[in-house]
Amino acid sequence: MSNKTKIFFGITLATLVFTNFLFSENIKYGQTGFQFLSVTPEARAAAMAEAVTATDMYSSSVFYNPACLANMDKFMDITLSRNSWIAGIEHNNLSFALNPFGGRFGTIGVSYQGVNYGEIQGTAVSPVNPSGYILTDIITPTANAIGISYAKKLTDRFAVGGQVKKVTQDFGNMVISASEISDSTTVVNYSSSPWALDFGTIFNTNFKSLKFGMSVRNFSQEVQYENEGFQLPLVFTMGISADLMDFTPLGKHHSLILNIDASHFRARPEQIKLGLEYTLMDFLSLRTGYANNMKETDLSFGMGLSVLGLTFDYAFIPFDSFDAVQIMTLRFKI
Repeated sequence: MSNKTKIFFGITLATLVFTNFLFSENIKYGQTGFQFLSVTPEARAAAMAEAVTATDMYSSSVFYNPACLANMDKFMDITLSRNSWIAGIEHNNLSFALNPFGGRFGTIGVSYQGVNYGEIQGTAVSPVNPSGYILTDIITPTANAIGISYAKKLTDRFAVGGQVKKVTQDFGNMVISASEISDSTTVVNYSSSPWALDFGTIFNTNFKSLKFGMSVRNFSQEVQYENEGFQLPLVFTMGISADLMDFTPLGKHHSLILNIDASHFRARPEQIKLGLEYTLMDFLSLRTGYANNMKETDLSFGMGLSVLGLTFDYAFIPFDSFDAVQIMTLRFKI
């Protein structure tokens, strides 16, 4: 066994042992917080059901597997995304990556995720009111995450990467008990800003375009509000990716990338995700994805157009009980 292979399997085995320890306790389904971190921030990935752990996503890799940053073949990449999520919630996301000296000293990146929940009518328990509650002030909850990432090729086939991010969630000033709004009203500001860690690996087998990837996202200490504690939406994913056109004589102007991911979540059942992307002459891309164990939606669709370093990606995700989700991403790379 070569030293390169030993490095890959050694880190992968250590990660499997580590994540097995993390998930060995009783799983608290539905008990994680900061759920905005579970919402896909990028259109290309969303169209393929987020099955992109082993796929080179340029600066967007910071959201899925930061190790893939090391495979950037451009000097700079920047993306801007807008996700029109369910119930009128807006997610705005940015990623930026710089690959100086051709990746000799690694690739660095930054990311931002921000959520606009809109205005929400506040209420409070009121035993003297016949309805059992009273109306309080309008609240405007916010959430965001800012991250710094780094990835480096340890060999010509194996890379590692990680991201440290500061995650903030602020529900504003909330009235938790009152008989009526007065000076004696109990008001609490529910806000928390934990640190979180993402890390991953990517291994190029050198057999055609076959690659394996692994990532752990949203690892952090427990967060506590009042007397209740919860974790961030921790997820461990392993994925495989290959261009099926490499096995045909049509690979010069066509690509057909197949991605398969298996994810283990802290707060919901495991998932198998399939993603498919057909690209014609590096100009037009058509995408679709499927994820099992989803109650509201399991299919996703999308497309992309690229010209002169500028790329526009679009994703459409139908929901059973809500309006369809639409995600748009604009990418520029040089």
